[in-house]
Amino acid sequence: MADTAVKREADSVEPDELSQRAEKKARGDSENGGGGGEAGKEPENVLCGFKTSNVLNDSAREKTMFIRGKLADQEAVVILEKTPIREDTLAELFSGSTLKLEMKNDIYSTYRLHAPAHLNEIKTTVVCPATEKHVTKYQRQESSLVEETGEDYRSITLPYIQKQTFSVQWVYNILEKKAEADRIVYEDPDPEVGFVLLPDFKWDQKQVDDLYLIAIVHQRDIKSLRDLTSEHLPLLQNIFQKGKEAILQRYKLPASKLRVYLHYQPSYYHLHVHFTKLGYEAPGCGVERAHLLADVIQNLQSDPHYYETRTLYFPLRANDGLLGKFKEAGRL
Repeated sequence: MADTAVKREADSVEPDELSQRAEKKARGDSENGGGGGEAGKEPENVLCGFKTSNVLNDSAREKTMFIRGKLADQEAVVILEKTPIREDTLAELFSGSTLKLEMKNDIYSTYRLHAPAHLNEIKTTVVCPATEKHVTKYQRQESSLVEETGEDYRSITLPYIQKQTFSVQWVYNILEKKAEADRIVYEDPDPEVGFVLLPDFKWDQKQVDDLYLIAIVHQRDIKSLRDLTSEHLPLLQNIFQKGKEAILQRYKLPASKLRVYLHYQPSYYHLHVHFTKLGYEAPGCGVERAHLLADVIQNLQSDPHYYETRTLYFPLRANDGLLGKFKEAGRL
């Protein structure tokens, strides 16, 4: 999490909660026709001219803050997130830090620990230029649980999705190796059952305790869980099997330690599958949004059109346009 990024979609659905690494500049640039910067190089301080407007959201527990402001007269959102403490840096942390005593009482004492700079980093994500959709996405809001029947999807959700301008050009850039090619962990290039597996930006790749990877399918006509039928079983089974094998080979993490699932509603409308370590409480892994891939496969084996007709539940934020459509239709 040490990198500073200048991602992800300006979608209308609920974000991956407070710890989501949101918009990476390389992807933001890609959505606007540009490319990303070179990894490993020290960037200039693009934030020196950032003028804060207001804090959109913050969490003391997650150690994150979402700030709206301007960069060179362009709307921007900056996401700050404290990096985790790693076991392999503890010796240096203890020996190289300074302590300031705050309180001592019997056996208990508390201090302010000032760590060496390289052990005291803040992961920073910059979305610029940011649209109102980005601002809305990261703003603290109440959520409502929506009950969506198959008919609701066809008459409310699908028309709404089709009218929105949710760009997934950054996804195509990954699939075409125009961006983030160096981050790919595994690829099956088959156009029908193939996919690309790469780390999600919520994961700093420094420890497997919070492992988080995304499998993005090569097929471009599958928007979400709702589009899946039994004809997609070879694709899903291929992702499930080869994704687990790739993670075992690269990270020595067996399948029994993985949570493999899809979101509904998804964060962006191009089919992708989440791989996280079982013990890691990843954003969006709750029952109201996550669907285990193993269950999806079994459901489609039992009923080829399961997800076309099934009533699905998902959270939507208060000012989400889709929530408004459900209210207009009298479904809430």
